[in-house]
Amino acid sequence: MPGFEQNVAGIGALAEPVRRALYLYVCAQAAPVSRDEAAEAVGVPRHQAKFHLDRLEAEGLLEADYARLTGRTGPGAGRTSKRYRRTPHDIAVSLPDRRYELAGRLMAEAITESARTGAPVLDTLQRVAAAHGMAIGSAVADGARTPPAEALDAALGALAEYGYEPRREGDRAVMANCPFHALARTHTELVCHMNHALINGLIDAVGAHEFEASLDPGEDRCCVTLTARPR
Repeated sequence: MPGFEQNVAGIGALAEPVRRALYLYVCAQAAPVSRDEAAEAVGVPRHQAKFHLDRLEAEGLLEADYARLTGRTGPGAGRTSKRYRRTPHDIAVSLPDRRYELAGRLMAEAITESARTGAPVLDTLQRVAAAHGMAIGSAVADGARTPPAEALDAALGALAEYGYEPRREGDRAVMANCPFHALARTHTELVCHMNHALINGLIDAVGAHEFEASLDPGEDRCCVTLTARPR
């Protein structure tokens, strides 16, 4: 899955007018497009189309294959030509970082499980979010036990990857950004408990047991903070 830097570079590549026109043309076609077809459609020389199409491929906006456009095979069938199609990957940049697709997946999974088992959907959502947080934390730990002194840093690094923008403030860490901001404004309790469960699961998996996730709403930040457990 493309990361933030690659997504920014990919979208930035579309600022060039010819490149943007070629991209839109390729996306509008039902079948892969050759360089000659794209060049003719946009009205640019073939070498110029080649340059921009290959740049779009390099930035992850298009993918390519090779085929003989004559339809013939074997000796004398001619050389293969490069063809372009839109990549199946989603490419999006949100500033601040938002993760509405993740929220949708967690909620859809919870609704499906609730319909199957009859368990309350809100309780199910918290279990699903906690399991997802544990999966994130387990990937960070990579099967090895994280030393206690490094566990919090590992947890904060993982939370940063998911858009929470964690910031250390003495013996606590606040999440300066809510990845589900718009949803949290209209469905505050639902989203806050989902966030709480996800972050708790992540902390448990990483082994940052000296800290706990607490619901602590604040202005213009996530409702969850990490605080040191009393000794």
